[in-house]
Amino acid sequence: MLDLYKSCKLCPRNCGINRLAGETGFCGETAELRIGAAVIHKGEEPPLVGTGGSGTIFISGCSLGCAFCQNYQLSEGGHLSGGARTGLGKPVSPDEFAGICAALRDKGAENINIVTGSHAVPALIKGFIAARKAGVNIPALWNSSGYESPQVLELLKDHVDIYLPDLKTLDSEIAQNFFNAPDYPETAKTAILKMIDMLEEKSPEYAREKIIVRHLVLPGLLESTRSVLRWFADNIKNRALLSLMTQYTPVYRHSPTPNKNIDIPNRFLSEEEYNTVMKWLEEFNIEDGFCQELVTGSNWLPDFKLINPFSSELSVPVWHFSTSRT
Repeated sequence: MLDLYKSCKLCPRNCGINRLAGETGFCGETAELRIGAAVIHKGEEPPLVGTGGSGTIFISGCSLGCAFCQNYQLSEGGHLSGGARTGLGKPVSPDEFAGICAALRDKGAENINIVTGSHAVPALIKGFIAARKAGVNIPALWNSSGYESPQVLELLKDHVDIYLPDLKTLDSEIAQNFFNAPDYPETAKTAILKMIDMLEEKSPEYAREKIIVRHLVLPGLLESTRSVLRWFADNIKNRALLSLMTQYTPVYRHSPTPNKNIDIPNRFLSEEEYNTVMKWLEEFNIEDGFCQELVTGSNWLPDFKLINPFSSELSVPVWHFSTSRT
């Protein structure tokens, strides 16, 4: 399984570099599995939080690199400055990963929620296997950008129980400007359909409740959201749930964005924009799923330099890269 790192094509960027030899591609990561933090998260969609919270593990590095990433302290890899910058995090072995999962379970986690793990699939599978051997039997949740290949998703079929992909945009120009990935629209649609197919193959009667497609509304770019809602309604409305997110927050940071020549939205979503999107949900008859209330303000933004990256209302810290203790 780790041989997949030798000429890495785990994500659609197909860098082809030897991560086993310590090389890094767009994601900024070698073959080591690095983790930034693990928390009991209470801010995910209600069925994922349940009564105990979601056992969320934040993986370092990212194969997409959104210009407005709210987890940029972890996700920014070498692609931002010629290999000189790597996101926060610490390498863990499969057994250490299993220990983190067990600690989350012991704290009451309803699931093991892997955030942005697409570039680390082989190491995570070894971690999943070690966690099962250690008696961690709560569901595994794949929380991703949607920028994934069907072949790599197939490797996860026997290890992941719930999928939480983004569908960020179906506009190639937006994808190029904000993610440096003009192929994102077609890639994400194909990936989401693959997730649904795998779930329906395993348990067709319960598949729909095990995939939640997230979409973040971008201020000033509502037509992008309309296209996403139309595709969702026309193609997967009866096969997946929608989670519409309004929490876009301008992220001001010192490091460069993937494309220095673009300007990301520098404001929150307006009430008028919010109301427009709500009307579109009615127009497309999308009734099942989740919708955030209008969110403005940045107090909730995580700071992964802290032991608890979120507020105490949102999360309970379990593991942090700076202490490596559960």
